[in-house]
Amino acid sequence: MITILAIHAHPDDIETLGAGTLAVLAEKGHAVKIVTVTAGDCGSNETEPAETAVIRKGEATAAAALIGADYRCADIPDLCVFNDDPCRRRVTEMIRWAAPDIVLTASPVDYHPDHEAVSVLVRDACFAASVPNYRTGDAEVLKGIPHLYYMDPIGGRDREGGKVVPDFGCDVGAVFATKQAMLAAHKSQDSWVSKQHDISDHQASMEAWTRRRGRDFGVPLAEGFRQYRHHPYPRTALLQELLAESLVTLPAT
Repeated sequence: MITILAIHAHPDDIETLGAGTLAVLAEKGHAVKIVTVTAGDCGSNETEPAETAVIRKGEATAAAALIGADYRCADIPDLCVFNDDPCRRRVTEMIRWAAPDIVLTASPVDYHPDHEAVSVLVRDACFAASVPNYRTGDAEVLKGIPHLYYMDPIGGRDREGGKVVPDFGCDVGAVFATKQAMLAAHKSQDSWVSKQHDISDHQASMEAWTRRRGRDFGVPLAEGFRQYRHHPYPRTALLQELLAESLVTLPAT
């Protein structure tokens, strides 16, 4: 059994970008753990940050339970995620807690500063998690650096609107109802996404994107990923091998 950690900035980010893949892996019997670096405590028009954090962590826990995943929050405040030592130590502790073979995280380029900061933090924390003298909390030091993969950015584009091309994808058609249910657990975000992002239907927006990425791979519904292979991170295609028949690739050009 392989352990997969999905770690992103806010509750509902993973559901939008990677929940289908996590459902595929969970169905294959692998252990899935989910971490959000923040509780998304700024993501409400109706409640104060502390109350919002409680609501959103509860929603994230419920969403994770749908695929038998464990959920934790690093509890760094929303819009306060930076590439600094306190944040790195907290993220490193989360990775040590999960003890993953594979880590899925945010794209290095995206529309939100927390997303981009999380991407850098997770990349560096994957390295730091196996360094004994980099001390965090009570979790054990990892024996090695886990395989690292980036999810798509929101909408598949960077801040300048340039397309971000995935290395490969996961066909999520067979588990799309589970992906929908996981996103639906984040009920508090319906009004927030409508106001802040001018998206009137959170579910429809997620489906449109998943279908858009699916068209790139020649399937109805898909999620895209890129593998980080720079020294000394693992270069073997572990996630690709686990996906097996759900693995999809871009047409040759």
